[in-house]
This record gives sequence, C-alpha cells and structure tokens, in this order.
Amino acid sequence: MAGRRPQVVVIGSGFGGLFATKALNRADVDITLIAKTTHHLFQPLLYQVATGILSEGEIAPSTREILGRQRNARVLLGEVNAIDLANRTVTSMVLDQVRVTPYDALIVAAGAGQSYFGNDHFARFAPGMKSIDDALELRGRIFGSFELAELAEDEEQRARLMTFVVVGAGATGVEMAGQIAELAHRTLRHEFRRIDPRQARVILLDAAASVLGSFGDRLGARAKTRLGEIGVEVQLGAKVVRVDGTGIEVEDAQGQRRRIESVCKVWAAGVSASPLGALLAEQSGAGLDRAGRIEVQPDLTLPGHPEVFVVGDMIALRGLPGVAQVAIQGGRFAAGQIKARLAGKPGGQPFQYKDKGSMATISRFSAVASIGRFRFAGFTAWLMWLGLHLVYMVGFKNRLTTLLHWLVSFIGRGRAERTVTEQQIFARQAFQQLGGDFAPTLSPRPGPEPEPEPAPEKRAGQEPPD
Repeated sequence: MAGRRPQVVVIGSGFGGLFATKALNRADVDITLIAKTTHHLFQPLLYQVATGILSEGEIAPSTREILGRQRNARVLLGEVNAIDLANRTVTSMVLDQVRVTPYDALIVAAGAGQSYFGNDHFARFAPGMKSIDDALELRGRIFGSFELAELAEDEEQRARLMTFVVVGAGATGVEMAGQIAELAHRTLRHEFRRIDPRQARVILLDAAASVLGSFGDRLGARAKTRLGEIGVEVQLGAKVVRVDGTGIEVEDAQGQRRRIESVCKVWAAGVSASPLGALLAEQSGAGLDRAGRIEVQPDLTLPGHPEVFVVGDMIALRGLPGVAQVAIQGGRFAAGQIKARLAGKPGGQPFQYKDKGSMATISRFSAVASIGRFRFAGFTAWLMWLGLHLVYMVGFKNRLTTLLHWLVSFIGRGRAERTVTEQQIFARQAFQQLGGDFAPTLSPRPGPEPEPEPAPEKRAGQEPPD
C-alpha cells in the first residue's frame, strides 16, 4: 500500500517490550504491542505485594496509560499463540476472538514463567512468583495461615499453619523468606491473642549448597547469616521431591528423605522461557537450551530472519542472566537496530550487555549488592537497592506512593495492603478443575439444548442439597 509506514509488532508488555516500544517513540513506524495482560509488571517487587507492603497497582501500572501519549503505538489485549515467520504474521487470541496482525519487524519479549522442573502439579500447593495472580494468591495464603492458626484447636494443625516454606534461595526466595519473617516478628506480633506470630517457622530450601549463588561466596554467606538472625531457617542441599496440601518432602545428597509439615509454601526456584521460543526455533532452525530459551544471533535476531528480534528472558546468548537489565537493554537495542535500518544504515551490530550489578534485600535496612568488582552488604546496600528500584519504576505517581508505603512498612510496623479474600486463594484451583468449560465468550455458541440435570447423588458423609 502506497504511503504505508513500516509495521512493528511487539509481543509482551514487560521490561523488554515496553522499553522497546518507548524507544521507537519518534520513529517513522506504526507499533502494535500485544500482551496477555493490560499492565506492565515490575516483577522484582512482586514479593512485596504478596507480603502486604505494596498494592498491585503500584507495581503494575496500565500499559495504555504509560503509552497513552505515544501516538505511533497502540496496545492490543491478547495471548499470542502463533507466529508465522514465512508470512510475517502474529496470531493472538482473547476470549473467543482471534486476530492476525501482520508485521515488517517483530520484537518478541514474551518473558518467562515459573519452572517446576517437570513437576507442574506442585503449582497447586506451592504458587510461584511470576504474576499478580501469584502474588495475590500468596498474600491470601500467608495472612490466611495466621488467621486459621488463631482458630485452630489442635496443636499439630496450628504448627502446620505457622510453618512457611520458601523453595529457592535465589534473590526472589531470599527476599520472600525475609519478608515473611519480618511480617511474623514485627508487623503481626501484637495482633493475635491465642497465637504468638513470633513462633512461626520460616524455612528457606534449596538443592544448591549456597544462598544467592550468583552473588559470590562472601555475599552469600552474609545473606545466610542475616537470614538466621531474623529467624529464617536456611536448609541447603535439600531437593524437593513431593508437595501436597499439608507439607513438602525433601531429599538430601545421601538420598535420605524427610517431610516438613506446612500449609503455606512458596515456589521461587527455576524459570521456564515462554513457549513461543520453541515455536520460533521450529520455524527458524535455532537451537533451544534446557530452560527453553532460544539461541539468537549476536544482534538478537533469529537465524535467517533479520526482521525478528528476541529479547529478555527468552534468549540464550553468551550466558546472559534472566534479569530486568538484560530485557531493558535488549529492547532498546532492538529498537535502535530498527531505526538504523530505516535510516539506511547497516545493521547487524552485536548486542553488548552492560552489567549494572545484582541486588537483593534480606530484611529492612539490610541487603546485598554486587556491582562490578565491588561488593556491598548491610544498610548501604539497602539504600542502593531502594534507589535503583525507584528509578526503574514507571511513573512519578507509582514512585511516590511506593516510597510512602516503604516509609510506613520499614520505619514503622504497618502494612497497608493486607486485604485478602477466599477468591484470591482458591480461584486458581477452581479454574483448573473447571478447565475450558469455564472460559467465557463474547458471543453465544450454537449447540444442543442442555439436558435436565440429574438429581444430586448422595455421597458418603454428605447429604444432598435441599
């Protein structure tokens, strides 16, 4: 079509997709951002939603609001389930609507999900930390465990409810375990009459031999010591082999198994790349690593498809870690390559990642930070962590409200976001049980008239409803 501007499609509204879209703000292109949620998730702070410090809105602002003034960008809600590299189209679906979007350039930034290492049934009893749904469900489980413990008459049941297990001693697991411990020891200590929240057990498990392995031995040791000081039991060399509703079973290096009785479990171990990686690999001939990440060219493109860029947690390139900075820099790089091509400049320059370090909080006023050759721990690292996360939050309003909530939670004892509902806790299980039959549609589907429902069948120990 004469006068038609190049069409750029971006898949995903995370760090990679959002920063790529914003970097194309003044480019002579039309951008379509397709994502399965209507928000941009600041994933590093999910654990603070789960433990009542922040609201979901503060870490997940509306994508439309963020891009509202960018006239060359539009946002479409939908989950991408097909990419046709030969015909250059992306197929997405929401409810019963299917949309096919053509592209001249494609940026795939679909991120990663939780990995249970082949044991996906664990998710029912140990939610991960990858989405707002996860965080709200965990908030309900954590606060609900204390509430049920207050009601429990049986001591064993009370102990089971007051034992919290976090699987994975990486940054997410350490931060989550630290905040549950602070919740029990500071925030809730005076709020119950039959139980003492300070008696809660918080256990951090990992099959590895160290805490925060990517931070180095010295910082890992400091983190482990600090976790012990605030009441977290760190159990290393413990591989999870079974999870159910009332406990978790682990196996040590010698093959000995033991069970930990616990109702509330959190899974913070392992990631699995978006299934779109496998779809792209099949069509382009690119390889996949064990985590499902796709092997891209040095310039983040697919082999034989220089118009397709893959960024963020989906890529396997020179051992780059799955952190926000890789996605941000990759998104900006892909946008820069597209703009260079529009200007008639040669592309293909290799992506150069600038490592800005890694940080993890342990408790209030205590964190660890690894930046280049420098290592920080304690209060200084904690201040650095606060500053960095405020800088990368999107929007002045979110920065201001987050700072106010941090002041209330870290200087005082209060946590403003403690509202929980049964729906948050049990909705996932309801969806899984009902499956596709529960999926809503936008229009009625033709079909046979429903047959009358049979009379309720009486089961052992259960009277049929009136």
